[in-house]
Amino acid sequence: MKYIAPARGTVDPAVFGRPPLAAWREYADLLEGTAWPSIDELNRRLPAGMPQRFAAQARELLADGLHYEQRIAERGVIATRERNWHDLFNALAWLRHPVLKRALNARQVAEIACMGTKLRSRAQYALTHFDEAGVIVAVHDPALLALWDAHDWHGLFWRRRQAWLDGSIRLELFGHALLELALNPGKLLVGKALVFRPGGDADLPAHCAAEVGAGRLLLDPLELRPLPLSGIPGWHPHNAGEAFHRGAACYQPRRAGREYPPASPIP
Repeated sequence: MKYIAPARGTVDPAVFGRPPLAAWREYADLLEGTAWPSIDELNRRLPAGMPQRFAAQARELLADGLHYEQRIAERGVIATRERNWHDLFNALAWLRHPVLKRALNARQVAEIACMGTKLRSRAQYALTHFDEAGVIVAVHDPALLALWDAHDWHGLFWRRRQAWLDGSIRLELFGHALLELALNPGKLLVGKALVFRPGGDADLPAHCAAEVGAGRLLLDPLELRPLPLSGIPGWHPHNAGEAFHRGAACYQPRRAGREYPPASPIP
């Protein structure tokens, strides 16, 4: 069933104070209240020197015949539907992570040059999945990764619950579709994660952007690990009790034969 986001005036204001939306509080003026931000307001928030800009997705804009990704690469124009949650969150991802968004765009355009606009490569599926539902995760404790590999969700989110609070695992949510889903407070969120093993306090998005841009990541959707974000402390209203971690619908068993790549090291 296709997800339909709630009307702007009906969103429970409390969702903006809870993860994951609480981490985007610098854009509260764009997200909260009944008035939608204009395209001009979004453009005024662009980082200094950023060559891309937002433009209303209207018939006149689409008349150029360009693919969405090609338009960004060739004209620096990000087609954006007005009064639309999905595209608003995509705009926020551009505002916060322009380097990573540009890396994804460059890779998409390179794939389009090989595949055309009708077919999609496995790399394109991986790039799109990450753009929509991506999470960048740093895991310092190998034992936590072993629990994740085994889909031992009770172990990862309940027995090792403190790991999500003490920095043993840290993450940056990137995918704008996940932010849209989070407008519904009881929604069970599952991200598609790239996992890193940092040597220090690394800048995860910057490192991820460099690896994606160099073509070392997101060559196949099977690189992405499912991460039931609703198990993280504070991310779902019911996950404070053990019962949630015994039977939540977002906790799926590992498919037979499914293997995950090791965490990518960060110097």
